[in-house]
Amino acid sequence: MHERGAPHVIDPSKLLSSAGRLYGEDNMRALWGEVLPVPAARVTVLQGGETIPLPGGFRVAYTPGHASHHVCYLHEDSGRAFVGDMAGVRIPPAHVTIAPTPPPDIDVEAWDASLDLIAAWRPASLALTHFGGVDEVEEQLGATRASLHEFAELTRNAGPATVAAAVRDRVDRTGDRFLRAAYGAAVPAEHIYLGLERYWRKRAERETSVQSA
Repeated sequence: MHERGAPHVIDPSKLLSSAGRLYGEDNMRALWGEVLPVPAARVTVLQGGETIPLPGGFRVAYTPGHASHHVCYLHEDSGRAFVGDMAGVRIPPAHVTIAPTPPPDIDVEAWDASLDLIAAWRPASLALTHFGGVDEVEEQLGATRASLHEFAELTRNAGPATVAAAVRDRVDRTGDRFLRAAYGAAVPAEHIYLGLERYWRKRAERETSVQSA
């Protein structure tokens, strides 16, 4: 676990409080089950740049953009990169990819840099959180970047209803009601706007602060 996230797996109370505001207290157990703290002695704290001595070797990279504590792993023997949310939500056999952007940590520039880092590994395949393996590495990373920038610009210029409708339209392209439901659970349309609106608002506040200094 990255050093930014380690305190929250040891004591998840703040994490659960924040997630409860986003997902709704009533939905938390249905979505995630019971969340228990991890004993501190069981947590290996990472900064990025390490190699974990497990079979095949796992290279670690710090990859913020989706979350400030995000790390990715490259399994050196197989060339498979375990990329979490950094390579988007895609549920095979569908090819629809959506960059998940819930609050509070979305950073478009940092996400771009993290995608560059993953690409520089030249992985043979990607292991996605949502869900399974993808062999078309360049295509998947490019689709994630395109989705991130498309919805970032839409959020900058439109309201939450417009953004959510655009996300649902993208998901509808799967043409499968079961896949649509799976996408809806993995990347709720409303969350796309919430994270990107906060990104733009915080960016504007930083720019105003610099101009005032």
